[in-house]
Amino acid sequence: MAEPLILALDQGTTSTRAILFDLKGAPIAEAGRPLEQFYPHDGWVEHDAEEIFAASVAVLRETLAKSGRPIEDVAAIGVTNQRETVVIWDKATGKPIHRAIVWQDRRTAPTCERLRAAGREPQVTEITGLLLDPYFSGTKIAWILNEVDGARGRAEAGELLAGTMDSWVIWKLTGGKVHATDATNASRTMLFDLKAQAWSDEMLEMLDVPRALMPTVLDCAGDYGATSPELLGRAIPIRGVAGDQQAALMGQGCIRAGEMKATYGTGCFMLVNTGEHLAPSRSRLLTTVAARLGGRATYALEGSIFIAGAALQWVNGLGVPGGGAGVETLAQTARDDHGVVLVPAFTGLGAPWWDAGARGGLFGMTRDTGLAEIAHAAFDACALQTRDLIEAMRADAPGAFGRGVELRIDGGMSRSAWFSQRLADLTGVMVGRASYMETTALGAALFAGLGAGVYASVEEAVAARPSTERMEPAMNVHEREAAYARWLDAVARVKTTA
Repeated sequence: MAEPLILALDQGTTSTRAILFDLKGAPIAEAGRPLEQFYPHDGWVEHDAEEIFAASVAVLRETLAKSGRPIEDVAAIGVTNQRETVVIWDKATGKPIHRAIVWQDRRTAPTCERLRAAGREPQVTEITGLLLDPYFSGTKIAWILNEVDGARGRAEAGELLAGTMDSWVIWKLTGGKVHATDATNASRTMLFDLKAQAWSDEMLEMLDVPRALMPTVLDCAGDYGATSPELLGRAIPIRGVAGDQQAALMGQGCIRAGEMKATYGTGCFMLVNTGEHLAPSRSRLLTTVAARLGGRATYALEGSIFIAGAALQWVNGLGVPGGGAGVETLAQTARDDHGVVLVPAFTGLGAPWWDAGARGGLFGMTRDTGLAEIAHAAFDACALQTRDLIEAMRADAPGAFGRGVELRIDGGMSRSAWFSQRLADLTGVMVGRASYMETTALGAALFAGLGAGVYASVEEAVAARPSTERMEPAMNVHEREAAYARWLDAVARVKTTA
């Protein structure tokens, strides 16, 4: 019998993709479809859930066809998804009652402000590990129920279902037989009790969401039913599910306390595994589920940087051609002692500062400062913001940070060996650069392999990852700390809050 294969469905914000992996984590075939974005009002972002499902089936079929392998070789499907995007649909017809509201959407900001003004945020954080923010799914569900005629009554009568994109796609793939999500996605709804590992009655009441809407919460490696045979040619078991950042954590092999990863795209998401210790954050990081396997949850602290790769796009707009590669080529010609600091707070500052009113600043310029120095400062800003998150995580979970800490990185900027070394130098930690960048899809595949029994343990699963190139910090401590001190001074100058 041929070696089993694992099929990953990666339902993202801008595209839906499928990748077929062998058991060593090597890709066999893949396919993708772009996803249309809808912006009905300022700050509103929506997706067509029907389009997402159609694209999911299309990319799964195309990937299987490209592989040239018999469908019988596919042991399982793993699903990963944009975490906080949510849809409500009719249980009988399978039709959404409103477009999916995307994680970026800000329409429920007034609800969050009202609850914050009422002093509810400490309770929210205590139960869910999250902050009161429209980013999360709970207030989006309540908004749809309140704004769509008759929706609230139908929800209370048990006629509607709600879910993030994993739940929606699984319900559709299984022909409406399975309404489930995993613990990582559940932990991003603002409706899930991290300690109890169950939907929270207090949060459902606070956000006015009927329990009947919500999916069953399962482990990341578990039984999510099987695809309807007519969709892909036979019924394929769905055995793994995780939100995108937690799937990437798995894909990077961060299964033990203290192991951490950062994904550099437009912004940056960074997570550190804190093991079975649920670490409350004093630095306004998010506490979230890292994974749940065999009914046991492990946790993570998460921080987000709003502007990472987008800082390089800004430099492109100053007249530097060639995308990120062009900015990097120019940056490498900068004077070593230029002293320029860019704080790219173009849309405010994320964790750990959380200052929405902050705006970008450029400091330390002299008459001989040029675009090369500004380009260099843009790369350094990504590294120095990462240092901010590392310091916050170290303060919140000191027990998770032992000797030999390694930051495993992926995403577009990690393709640059020069930036990866600069990141190691300015953070003072070893940087591990993945040789294969699609760690989100890989993580979903590894969870599915566990759920299907083709891997005997989580350790065996993560051993299937491709190789990692490691960079040791080469900058002396005095130079590193001087650079960080300049950065902190610049941040203090752009902040609007104490």
